[in-house]
Amino acid sequence: MKLPAPRELLIPAVILAFGLLAPVLAPSYRGQMAFLWVMIVFALTWDLLGGQMGYNSFGNILFFGVGMYACVVVQRDLHLGYYAALFLGMGVGALLAVTVGALIGSGLLGLRGHYFAIGTLGIGIAAGELASGWDFVGGGGGMVPPLFPGAVGGRETFFYYLSFALAVVTFPVLRFLYAGRFGLAINAIRDDEDKAEAMGLRTTRYKTTAWCVSAFFLGLMGGVVGNLVGFIDPREVAFAGSTFGVWMVLMAILGGKGTLWGPVLGAAIFHVTKELFWTYLLGWQRVALGLLIVVIVVFFPRGILGWARERWPERFGQRVDEPASEAGR
Repeated sequence: MKLPAPRELLIPAVILAFGLLAPVLAPSYRGQMAFLWVMIVFALTWDLLGGQMGYNSFGNILFFGVGMYACVVVQRDLHLGYYAALFLGMGVGALLAVTVGALIGSGLLGLRGHYFAIGTLGIGIAAGELASGWDFVGGGGGMVPPLFPGAVGGRETFFYYLSFALAVVTFPVLRFLYAGRFGLAINAIRDDEDKAEAMGLRTTRYKTTAWCVSAFFLGLMGGVVGNLVGFIDPREVAFAGSTFGVWMVLMAILGGKGTLWGPVLGAAIFHVTKELFWTYLLGWQRVALGLLIVVIVVFFPRGILGWARERWPERFGQRVDEPASEAGR
């Protein structure tokens, strides 16, 4: 097994050091920094389908909301300690999200192109409307998770490190999957699904598996965000397709979809920019965010890493042939 070069470990080491020390260095921004790791998981899990497999989904927010509601219901109805109920609820939420993904994936993933995108958009909207009318989960009035038992300020620190841990786990798991047969299969689906099927690849199975992997991590993160925010609104938090659902797409595109580090880079840039808009452009922040979305789509259609790969291909391990006039000298 080939060990990574020290240079390849530099960026992960810097990110780990930043993640561990950030709450100590900037305690006033623990909540915002916690959402940075949430955004990274959003972008990574969306890119699993939209970038690596070529299926642009607007329905991943479904799994996030299912995991959030399942976690808080377990915390509410089971008379356990706070931490036991939280981690049990996160596990239940992840399993339920995977189950939902498996049930609807085999049918919905039979669609392609814009039909699939519209279909996934519909399930996210339908889930929000269903939760709004279901009294068991609070209906339109939402739900409030149990009160955190720690000291003042401890809730933000605890859920910061929990979201950080989930992001740290998500990245190497996806890297492992992309490096093996699974990664080759979903890339083949992206490049030409008909040819992949003709060669005997069971595309529906791989597509459903990819969606379930995405659902698992989003279900876990849903429980974290529900407790971090402290209130679950069906349309604005749990199944917030117009915000979280769109942002996860934009972050992956901004960084460079179909790459491993692109969604991480895009999530970091997008989240920091968004927080600056909300801080310094209050009242105009949504206008500025809309303009940012236009800039991303128009000027970075292949993402920052895609642009950098075209500009400096040799730095990304791509061979650049010399011009014929120079080669003949």
